[in-house]
Amino acid sequence: LGDFGKPQGYVARQIKRWSEQYRASETEQVPEMDRLIAWLPGACPSDSGAAIVHGDFRLDNCIVDPASPRILAVLDWELSTIGDPLADFTYHLMQWYMPVSETGAGVGSLLGHENTPGLPRIEDYIADYCRRTGRTGIPDLDIYMAYNFFRLAAILQGILGRVRDGTAANAKAADMARQVRPLAETAWRF
Repeated sequence: LGDFGKPQGYVARQIKRWSEQYRASETEQVPEMDRLIAWLPGACPSDSGAAIVHGDFRLDNCIVDPASPRILAVLDWELSTIGDPLADFTYHLMQWYMPVSETGAGVGSLLGHENTPGLPRIEDYIADYCRRTGRTGIPDLDIYMAYNFFRLAAILQGILGRVRDGTAANAKAADMARQVRPLAETAWRF
């Protein structure tokens, strides 16, 4: 895995890449995205280490055992590389804050399900992750969250750009892309 990815500067490179991708596919002005593109490079957290990162690690990309609380498989590895493990973990945490899609398209949300039996409170989930990884906490958690919501908004904006250009393959692409503004707003709140 020595040449699988560059371990240093992962989040900074991602911010640069997705800012450029967003601009290339921009279809309307979203003020929060403009502010994030200006602010995130200077706020970028220091690397927390290097590990294999999935790049799209969320419940939607997991097969969960229907009979027990365990993950059977993690799917959709095309964004994987070597990078900051906290970027990947905090991407996973987005589920607790994900704006609910009016159409049901896009990324799943745990909003409204916080009291579901078996679903940990986010604070407990973070504490368990830190315990298991030998961390005392996650410095810059809000910055990681802002970065991840920004990144997902930029990815969905790219899908909207493909809708505009007539090259979108997914029939629900336009519905998914309607999440750009709510994701950007959530990022900016962090």
